[in-house]
Amino acid sequence: MPIQHAETIIDNLNGSRPATVHVANLHFRYPDGTLALNGVSLQVAHGEKVALVGPNGAGKSTLMLHLNGLLQGEGNVEVGGLSLTKEHLPLIRGKVGMVFQNPDDQLFSPTVFDDVAFGPLHMGLPEEEVRKRVQNALAHVGMSDAASRLSHHLSIGQKKRVAIATVLSMDAEILALDEPSAGLDPRARRSLIGLLRELPLTMLVSTHDMMMVRELFARTIVMDGGRVVADGDTATILADQALLEAHGLELMV
Repeated sequence: MPIQHAETIIDNLNGSRPATVHVANLHFRYPDGTLALNGVSLQVAHGEKVALVGPNGAGKSTLMLHLNGLLQGEGNVEVGGLSLTKEHLPLIRGKVGMVFQNPDDQLFSPTVFDDVAFGPLHMGLPEEEVRKRVQNALAHVGMSDAASRLSHHLSIGQKKRVAIATVLSMDAEILALDEPSAGLDPRARRSLIGLLRELPLTMLVSTHDMMMVRELFARTIVMDGGRVVADGDTATILADQALLEAHGLELMV
């Protein structure tokens, strides 16, 4: 896919695959007057794993928070064919699993099991179904043996896996991850990359880890100044040194 620039909205992404995330002309300004999103348009197809990169303050995290209604700006956001409206919020929040940069923002229960069970319990599911979902989610992230452990005793890498399990247990269709490799040692980072590669879910991943981008994502979106400035094949974008330098990005080799 060639690099697309800010003025281009991708209408038929990846052939016939339907868009599961559709953002069109999205604007958002914080209460202090800071313009964080300035006409963002993008699509993510079902099953795609897309990297979202750019300098600090580019608007990446703000965009991610719009995907399940934690923030709501002016413009159009659709997830799974549903417009982001008050009426659709419960359904959309069931479709989009947000994983924050700091897993301690998501892990607040006494044990790992309780953390992963929190969402399904509040969905009103029966106990048997909750236990099944917790077991399956922990198995997917390789944390089955940690169910009875105290969440705050885990390593940062283990916490990130459990945070991912908390959204898998809610049967999310889309993972939106903010800086998933931040703070990880090399072994934990490698393990996380392997996990993300294996998960058969649509993903939008905001990251500064350009080596992970090169290894894991076929498509990369570059944001700067609240706008999408490039969108295309990862190899093409990472080979464009002028583009990377213009937007505060560096590929370490």
